[in-house]
Amino acid sequence: MITLALTPGEPAGIGPDIAVKLLARRLPARIVVVADIDLLAQRARALGIPGQLAPWASALEPRADTLEVLHVPLRAAVTPGKLDVRNSAYVIETLERAADGCLAGTFNGMVTGPVHKGIINAAGIAFTGHTEMLAERTRTARVVMMLCGGGLRIALATTHLALRDVPGQLDAASLEQTLRILVHDLAWRYALERPRIGVAGLNPHAGESGYLGREEIEIIVPVVERLKSEGYAIEGPLPADTLFIPARLRRFDAVLAMYHDQGLPVLKYASFGHGINVTLGLPIVRTSVDHGTALDVAGSLAADESSLIEAIAAAAVMAQNARAAGRPLGAPSPSARSPRG
Repeated sequence: MITLALTPGEPAGIGPDIAVKLLARRLPARIVVVADIDLLAQRARALGIPGQLAPWASALEPRADTLEVLHVPLRAAVTPGKLDVRNSAYVIETLERAADGCLAGTFNGMVTGPVHKGIINAAGIAFTGHTEMLAERTRTARVVMMLCGGGLRIALATTHLALRDVPGQLDAASLEQTLRILVHDLAWRYALERPRIGVAGLNPHAGESGYLGREEIEIIVPVVERLKSEGYAIEGPLPADTLFIPARLRRFDAVLAMYHDQGLPVLKYASFGHGINVTLGLPIVRTSVDHGTALDVAGSLAADESSLIEAIAAAAVMAQNARAAGRPLGAPSPSARSPRG
């Protein structure tokens, strides 16, 4: 059975709420919640969710109506909706325990709930996000952020940057590496024999032959042509305003957008509340919900667990595909290998 670690994230947010809601669900994998077991018990009681919480033991068979928990103690008592800087170290410890378990082969992947970056940094812990932290923990030089939902897979060439900074962050070497990771992980994690990628242009109309910008001519086209010569099924640069129409999207298994708000509004429109985040390039499987901590509804039944269910299902499939491919999790990603190799 596939075993996945689940970190609920910020304890004052909705992460614990959606975690205990799993008690009412049939799931495609064995779930081990890496969290404070008393916190989860309190939320389950407050929400009126029946079922049992039990300390996880890998040697024991999972039981129906039971949520297994790898206990990590809180640093301070939690009030739903009220952030406490003292629990920032707890949040980081849950992530470290889950990631280390994946690297050791104890878990086949990890699913992460929403964290609050501001309170973690307020505790004096430098934290820019799950993706960067997991890259450092797994000693991965480069990762790729991909959002999935509504039948779409949209990866990003750049992530959280001011729009004015995006052109300066695009260069041929980084774009090529991003595309290699995207193709490799779609083949490995999604069992796609020859992934088809549509590459968006940076500028309106993909630069209009250089009249609206030269990034397409000087950066994107040479990279795309080089990878096509190696056997990659890549097309682009394509104007973003027509790339995302359904007829064109059917030609691709994934799209590479050049910046955050070029691709994600399309995906959010197609799948808001049901989308997920996937980190490509890591030597482990990691998926995440695509929503925040929702402090205003924490501790109530208002939180929707749909994105968490989708993230679990995706992680289970990716872990199973990795197992079927015979490549153990924890091994470094051969992101520079061509499809012919």
